[in-house]
Amino acid sequence: MSLAAQFDLTGRTAIVTGAAGLLGRRHCKALAEAGACVLATDMDSSACESVAHELGGNALGVAADVTDPQSVRDLLKVALEQTGRVDVLVNNAAINDMFENPAAALELSRFENYPLEMWQRSLHVNVTGVFLCSQIIGAEMAGAGKGSIVNIGSTYGVVAPDQSLYLDPDGNQRFFKSPVYPASKGAVLAFTRFLAAYWGAAGVRVNALSPGGVENRQDDFFIQEYASRTPLKRMAAPNDFMGALVFLASDASSYVTGANLLVDGGFTIW
Repeated sequence: MSLAAQFDLTGRTAIVTGAAGLLGRRHCKALAEAGACVLATDMDSSACESVAHELGGNALGVAADVTDPQSVRDLLKVALEQTGRVDVLVNNAAINDMFENPAAALELSRFENYPLEMWQRSLHVNVTGVFLCSQIIGAEMAGAGKGSIVNIGSTYGVVAPDQSLYLDPDGNQRFFKSPVYPASKGAVLAFTRFLAAYWGAAGVRVNALSPGGVENRQDDFFIQEYASRTPLKRMAAPNDFMGALVFLASDASSYVTGANLLVDGGFTIW
């Protein structure tokens, strides 16, 4: 098989959760451009349909709640009815804390004050959602004897947040990166290794892709500070993860499982 053919996903079906988000849309685009039929999945039906429309004819928008087992079963049912197979699962859906009231963000984001309900809500989506989608959709792959699961991790699943990144130019702490995002992404990486070992003999590969910080209209001081701590001296662009995702989803990574592919501009090497 040629190298180009190893990256080709023509004839395969990929499910992407959290598809309506900034990176979710790029994940869908990458897989579609590699030839896959993509099921773009998120909570909002119209948003899913919008993503599918952007991708063109070889895509479907299907609303689903990754924390609801029946909803995930229904998603799998649609995939099998429409395409007859599932080859790739990208567990991308996640919550990254946003505080509705910026004035309260500093105090609420302190570990000592961090709300239990925010902790539980994020764990439910970021960890339980990955568990349920892998359990239900991954079991279909294991039964078929092949498949690739890509769990979206984070640099903060590998290293702790440096809270000084969130200081403004006057030295004031704007907010603290919350405890639940690193905890949940660390759990995703451990779960990735578990599944890789568990389903290796069944022909299902399970890997993580851990993005670095993505430039997305943050304050200039934050962008500059983050870039200065990265060997490539910039934050990621939303398209920077597309090639890595296709690699992990395709036969190009046929001997890769249980790995965490850091695409972070070198942020975690220091």
